[in-house]
Amino acid sequence: MYFQLLLYFIFSLIVVFIVVVVSIAGLRWHYVSKKRKFPTQFSIAFFHPYCNAGGGGERVLWCAVNAVNTVYPKVKIVIYTGDLEVSPVEIIKRAKQRFNITLPNNLEFVYLHRRKWVEAENYPYFTLLGQSLGSIILGFEALRLFQPDIYIDTMGYAFTLPLFSLICGCKVSCYVHYPTISSDMINKVIQQKGKRRTISYIKLIYYQLFAKLYSLVGWFADSIMVNSSWTEDHINTLWKRSLSTYKVYPPCDTSDLQCLPLERHKTKSVKIISLAQFRPEKDHPLQLKAMYHLRQIVNEHVWENIELVFVGSTRNQEDEMRVVDMMDLCKHLSLENNVRFKVNISYDELKNELSEGLIGLHAMWNEHFGIGVVECMAAGLIMIAHRSGGPLMDIIIEDGAGQNGFLASNEVEYAHAIHKALLLSDTQKLSLQKAARGSVNRFSNQQFHDNFLRAIQPLFSLKKFK
Repeated sequence: MYFQLLLYFIFSLIVVFIVVVVSIAGLRWHYVSKKRKFPTQFSIAFFHPYCNAGGGGERVLWCAVNAVNTVYPKVKIVIYTGDLEVSPVEIIKRAKQRFNITLPNNLEFVYLHRRKWVEAENYPYFTLLGQSLGSIILGFEALRLFQPDIYIDTMGYAFTLPLFSLICGCKVSCYVHYPTISSDMINKVIQQKGKRRTISYIKLIYYQLFAKLYSLVGWFADSIMVNSSWTEDHINTLWKRSLSTYKVYPPCDTSDLQCLPLERHKTKSVKIISLAQFRPEKDHPLQLKAMYHLRQIVNEHVWENIELVFVGSTRNQEDEMRVVDMMDLCKHLSLENNVRFKVNISYDELKNELSEGLIGLHAMWNEHFGIGVVECMAAGLIMIAHRSGGPLMDIIIEDGAGQNGFLASNEVEYAHAIHKALLLSDTQKLSLQKAARGSVNRFSNQQFHDNFLRAIQPLFSLKKFK
């Protein structure tokens, strides 16, 4: 009985495998022969379903687009987007407003109608797997609508890489902001004990199996770009493609922000700036709790002159509700008189806020890089970030003569770090500000431009397109 079932299972797997291989071969023949029969302008497509979100990932996208257009002006540039409610003109306008980036006029957008398949809210359980499989569905739609010669995923949907490599037959690359699964996530589950032991065991098996799948799809990339040392370590561990992996720091607007004066206007008030999208992983509540603890440390006169300003963008209604929840938490912690929210503001308004700030705050655990951290430092803020990920490994030096900021791990440490920054003399503050500003040139737009082009250069035939 069991032997028969085993044979049936093996036979079923063989049939499924044959069907999949034949289907892929048939689709590949269809698209490749179509390209040969109807040759078109050489093209490069960026897969970025949320291109109008206004976050650090979108800055990477638009700077990458400009880099390609500058060196390869004859190449057709296409963006796969799911932002159905906005026109190309509005997307380009927002890029200028939010990032001060002027995009080329020949940019083309391919609108995807199945973006809901990658939204986390649709997968209350097995979210990573659900979103990854959903990205395959979205990727198929993108592939059906337009077949590029070079495909670059700039949002972390690695499961789309095999589609474009196997079926479309194009060169494939990706810019990894954050690995979908990491050893840190697996180790965190291993450390869980107590009543949830059985659930943790199931989750551990799920994570380990998913990590195997994630490792497989990484092999389809011809060129891999990572945004930090932390991401590089994890991707090399999972994908084992170190020779094809390039560390390309995200583009940060350091030149413009470095023009802001370091010495702030002499006022009694102290403005603390938190610059990040209103997303759950950015951990804004931790910053509010840090403010609550700070109130216990400083005297009432100092507290009355401290203001925390949250500056960030929202992607959807869920993010907007998150802002409302934070306002409620402010009231619960009696912080409403010391906290303001600046949502979806223009680039000029952002510069104005940064010019008035003294301290910068960033609280995400294992932040893959931290563009907001670098921008605050370039603007001359004394930065306090989480002791993990990119800020720890690439950006902030906490000790010694080269100190350029502070690191913290929880709300109490954040409160004490803010207090320490407040106690610095004017000379010490200026010295720290200069050190912070002087350390960010390696994250400039020009550095990104050069490193990005170096990473994708093998995908092009230079003689043909320059």
